[in-house]
Amino acid sequence: MTPDDKTTPTGHRAAAADSRAAADTALLEAFGGVRGMVDTTVPGLVFVLLYTIKRDIHLAAIAALGLTVLLGLARLVRKETLKHAFSGVFGVAFGAVFAMMSGDAKNFYLPGMLYTLGLAVAYVLSALFRYPLIGVLLGPMLKENLSWRTRNPGRFRAYTRATWAWGLILLAKSAVLFPLYWWGDATQLGWVKVALGIPPFLLCVYLTWIFLAKAPPPIDVIAEMEAEEKAERERERGTPDAGQATDPLLPGWTDRIVSEAGTEPADRQPPRH
Repeated sequence: MTPDDKTTPTGHRAAAADSRAAADTALLEAFGGVRGMVDTTVPGLVFVLLYTIKRDIHLAAIAALGLTVLLGLARLVRKETLKHAFSGVFGVAFGAVFAMMSGDAKNFYLPGMLYTLGLAVAYVLSALFRYPLIGVLLGPMLKENLSWRTRNPGRFRAYTRATWAWGLILLAKSAVLFPLYWWGDATQLGWVKVALGIPPFLLCVYLTWIFLAKAPPPIDVIAEMEAEEKAERERERGTPDAGQATDPLLPGWTDRIVSEAGTEPADRQPPRH
């Protein structure tokens, strides 16, 4: 056994560990991580808390919106991604305006509930049509793009299962919240929505992590393209110029042919007497 053979399993394990670490990082980044959960949960908690104490829709809505803006500014100061902060600001803003205009505190939660229901339907439909949304989201982040659809069936199955998990869990969450919106009061709806904010999200992330941990590592199509481009450049540098080798009109071509035949050109042969 050669030294290379001995190190190959170690190299594979290291590559698999790096791939798994990259997948974990991408998973947390895609769904906002702990900070994203705070940004989406705390404003709703502030709204329901103030409304429960003061019974003032305007005060609760303005406080929740102000807190969301502060959280977004804190991200901006720390130079963190703003995509989750923007989604939180818009969601709370729509809810606050809707609640104040309608005079019904339950409408503060309606935009977020509709978003959750729409997202659940999107997950289910993407799994049914064999374009699982989890794979579409994570593929570019893991440098595999959509290669898992045709070249990596193990990851295709993992992405499909994870997408089904997200869709079904979010549908179950909607099945709890919408009856409360129709028949419960604002306080009940608010506290239940806060309680159902983080646990379903953590369950979805955990199941996704489990499915992907058991799947084959992603195929780095970016590295493959870079390797192909490098090999092409090396082939171009190693190939002689065919025009210079075969063009009979170039100077010296006749001399080379004649010398290779063991004779000299006519103009170089000694005159005959």
